[in-house]
Amino acid sequence: MNYRHAYHAGNFADCLKQALALWLLTALQRKPRPITVLDTHAGAGGYDLSASEAARTGEWRTGIGRLMEDPPVPLAAYVALVRASGCFPGTALLARSILRPNDRLICCELHPDEYAALRRRFAHDSQVAIHHRDGYEALRALLPPDPRRGLVLIDPPYEQPGEFGRVLAGLSAAHVRFREGVLAAWYPIKHRAPVRAFHASLRESGMRDIVAAELFLREPTDPARLNGAGMVVINPPFEFEPAARTILDALAERLATDEPGGGAALVRLVDE
Repeated sequence: MNYRHAYHAGNFADCLKQALALWLLTALQRKPRPITVLDTHAGAGGYDLSASEAARTGEWRTGIGRLMEDPPVPLAAYVALVRASGCFPGTALLARSILRPNDRLICCELHPDEYAALRRRFAHDSQVAIHHRDGYEALRALLPPDPRRGLVLIDPPYEQPGEFGRVLAGLSAAHVRFREGVLAAWYPIKHRAPVRAFHASLRESGMRDIVAAELFLREPTDPARLNGAGMVVINPPFEFEPAARTILDALAERLATDEPGGGAALVRLVDE
């Protein structure tokens, strides 16, 4: 409950998460049937990168700041939506910007101040439902959604021990209730051991068709630093893997540091 994303908005991890989420959403919208987007940890919805919180860390300068001028072609649509938002958009606001008239967005946020900001941002928007509730609990309470097609995004702050286990349990619960849905979960990479254990648990979960996309600033050997970030996707739409490789390569080229170990990886954890 202490985490405030305003300090980290627009960093490299946000760029990874949002560029991949945007591709997933646009892929789902290739078909005319409406979709539901469930964002379990939606935050405040949007962030002012000139505010004191963002200025204190300056993380956005080595993230979205490096993409805004002359963005790589695979990231051009994403950067254009960020520019059009009037702030740095959270993933929920980014998703809302491309919803079709029959699509629906459900946002959950537990932090009272973040929830209040989120509610103000989407006030009187009939396509958006805002819930002041635990995102993991929402996976059990709000799935399957109506429309029964779409994307579930799990994006906790990982400020408490055991978060990888909660994410795995959340994915499993969502999969039971919403088998036809695309499920995506973001995770930090500080050092390799927790991520290896998470991947191993996913392989043993019984869920099928799982891909992990990862971006590294540097070799993940220092557990005190955020050295990379990843997103695991269950039931990815057709052509996700080649598209994700292109997005990852563009992000790595622009955002990875000169330190050893920077780059990107795409791993199929479980076959269809």
